[in-house]
Amino acid sequence: MRTKASLFSHILPAIMLVSALGVASAQDAARDQGSQAGIAERRAAEKGVLRLLPADSVTEHSINTARGPLAYTATAGTLAFYDQSGEQSASVFYTAYVAKNGQSTRPLTFVFNGGPGAASAFLHLGLVGPRVLDFGPDGHDATRAVLRDNPDTWLSFTDLVLIDPVGTGWSRTVKPDDGKNFWSIRSDASSMAKAIALYVAKNNRAASPKFLLGESYGGFRAVKTARALQSDQGILISGILMVSPFLEGWLTFGDDQSALRAALQLPSLAAAELERKQAFTPEALAAAEHFAMSDYLVTLAGTPPRGEAGKAFYERVAKVTGLPVETVTQARGFAANAYVKNLRSGENKIVSRYDATFAADDPYPEQRASRSPDPILDVVTRAYGGAMASYARNELGFKTEMTYALLASDVHWDWQGGRLQASAEDDLRTLLAYDSSFRLLVAHGYADMITPYAMTRYILDHMPSFDPPGRAQLKLYRGGHMLYLDPLSRKAFSDDAAAFYRTAE
Repeated sequence: MRTKASLFSHILPAIMLVSALGVASAQDAARDQGSQAGIAERRAAEKGVLRLLPADSVTEHSINTARGPLAYTATAGTLAFYDQSGEQSASVFYTAYVAKNGQSTRPLTFVFNGGPGAASAFLHLGLVGPRVLDFGPDGHDATRAVLRDNPDTWLSFTDLVLIDPVGTGWSRTVKPDDGKNFWSIRSDASSMAKAIALYVAKNNRAASPKFLLGESYGGFRAVKTARALQSDQGILISGILMVSPFLEGWLTFGDDQSALRAALQLPSLAAAELERKQAFTPEALAAAEHFAMSDYLVTLAGTPPRGEAGKAFYERVAKVTGLPVETVTQARGFAANAYVKNLRSGENKIVSRYDATFAADDPYPEQRASRSPDPILDVVTRAYGGAMASYARNELGFKTEMTYALLASDVHWDWQGGRLQASAEDDLRTLLAYDSSFRLLVAHGYADMITPYAMTRYILDHMPSFDPPGRAQLKLYRGGHMLYLDPLSRKAFSDDAAAFYRTAE
């Protein structure tokens, strides 16, 4: 019979072995946990600035619209892009608004701004979203801007997905130097098409009629994206809506001494002068448009007039634009370049190129040429950036320490052949010719000097007649490049857009 000492001597090695195994297992587990933590930390580091982006946030809301109460779901989140090696290359921020109890065939509109380098906050909080940034009755008081419900939100007739192109908003590449891979005409269209395809697949929206809405360069972007969706993703677009679009580089960025460019700029200057004199009527503007494309165009294209003929011509241009006749004479009738600095120089004010009816104190009145920031783009509309960051955090639940890039100064665009060669006309012709259900609605503010409405009219007027006719519309409103800064124009355009969607059904 074994004694206790003998028994213990036999058990002790087993206990020590189990103990050793336990310690080893604990150490292995600790190592595994440490390894997993290290991997997670390494992966987070590999994501760079993207590690600051939170998970998607889904919230429920309701709003009283002009068409009645509307309940909707808001999603503020990101779409991941991956390269050929399977590693994440970028993350694209989006905000989606989907009406509750809506059909899977409800229209779906993808919205983006232009720049290139502008985030979607302009159209988001300026026009289509359920919340709108109100700048007061004159549409320009940024210091008192407040966020309020938008009774004319487009959510009442279409679901919305607002997308920030890479480098804007909270959309970023994993590696800082990789942004250039997205900053060209073709790569931008491809990446926007990819983001749209990802959203459609993720949310089972293949059956929904799909529309694109873009502002300024965003109009150009919409056309290129529609073609990329066709060719790369097999997705067809039912229609495109544009706000103050850039369409043709040779018109927008062409020769300052081009008679045609000057003639297409003149109606916007005339509209602003009529507004200042409180004499704006469709008839008065039509008279200025006729002058621009007849006597004005012919005179600028010919030998500069002299003597009494020259005096009479320059006086007429001065009357139409409001510029001093001496300034018009010195510019030989090419009024647009002298406009910003000279229209109200006697009051030490400069005019905004984004809305020629708006003027502010000139920071450099002693300078002959304008070197000031634009009083609308660089002052008034900057409020959209802060408002978007606050709205996303406090109402949509998307909380990040990353800065919201409203206008990204580090987006250096590759025009792939030069911006004078950039053209959307061929793509528009193809979209209209090969899809008889495709529709186009273009909105312009009368007093926009950045993308004058007469340039778009010229492009549309010189397209072939496509069957069925009437599928390309141009609508004009009071205001400038951001016509939605005017509450009445915002409502009028939203009503026209609602009618556009009804005709596309």
